[in-house]
Amino acid sequence: MKIGIIGAGHIAIKMAMTLKDTPERRYAIASRDYAKACDFATKYGFARAYGSYQSLVEDPDVDLVYIATPHSHHLAHASLAINHGKAVLCEKAFTANAREAEQLIRLAESKGIFITEAIWTRYMPFSATIRETIDSGIIGQPQLLTASLCYPIEWKERLVRPELCGGALLDIGIYPINFARMCFGTDIVDVRSANINGPTGMDMQETITLLYANGRVANLQSSARSVCPRQGIICGTEGYIIVENINNPLRATVYNRDYTPIRTLEAPPQVTGFEYEVDACEEALRNGWLESPFMPHAETLAVMRLMDSLRAEWDVRFPMD
Repeated sequence: MKIGIIGAGHIAIKMAMTLKDTPERRYAIASRDYAKACDFATKYGFARAYGSYQSLVEDPDVDLVYIATPHSHHLAHASLAINHGKAVLCEKAFTANAREAEQLIRLAESKGIFITEAIWTRYMPFSATIRETIDSGIIGQPQLLTASLCYPIEWKERLVRPELCGGALLDIGIYPINFARMCFGTDIVDVRSANINGPTGMDMQETITLLYANGRVANLQSSARSVCPRQGIICGTEGYIIVENINNPLRATVYNRDYTPIRTLEAPPQVTGFEYEVDACEEALRNGWLESPFMPHAETLAVMRLMDSLRAEWDVRFPMD
């Protein structure tokens, strides 16, 4: 499987580092700045460099296009790839809003083309380990989940500009939401929230509470203004689990009802963590699938709709809404 990357920014560099030991996958890079693309190709060992996204998708040897541009451009760039018959791994957030997500998925399905959202935690084997541990009964009946993810990045252009789909929710808050849905499921009956918007009208901090049909509660926090432990904590009737760094969980500790650690779970060694989503794409292409079981289209759409409803409540609006 030969991969072409659209966009040569920091997230593209992480994908390039992921592919460093698989030269058969490391194929093409495209940037609107040809010199930048050439520098990227030389530095990270890509066979082809293109000064336009159009040129990359017209390359017959590209099997999978990784979209590494801002949320605001995902619909256009992923559509470009699909219309040229290319499978797509599209960075999170999948699109600016649910309407765009539905449009993109319909296009892919009509063309018989594979597309999936590159929210890396969904594809990590350790995510399944955490869920299996919760379901094992080791902490009794799970009742309460808390998850926080914060980075002091409110000064970044992509966070403050509405035309780039700014704000903490799509950039950061999407991870606690996905963590809760992976651990507690999707039978959410009510959503409550509070937030603080910045000077440009983009959300900078928020708390989100998900109420489940079975009585479980998930409390989620995200912020572009602070540092936090990045922990996920799942509390049950007989104990609790602390997951370190929900953005890339590598360790989880199980405690009993006496607050004593009784088990430590360790993730397998990883290259960057992105390799699992790449492997999932290769599996899907090999089997002729149009979506990945790790992040089905229905789940991508559900998360996008949830984020749309939260932004509407907070009066956070993008030009493409």
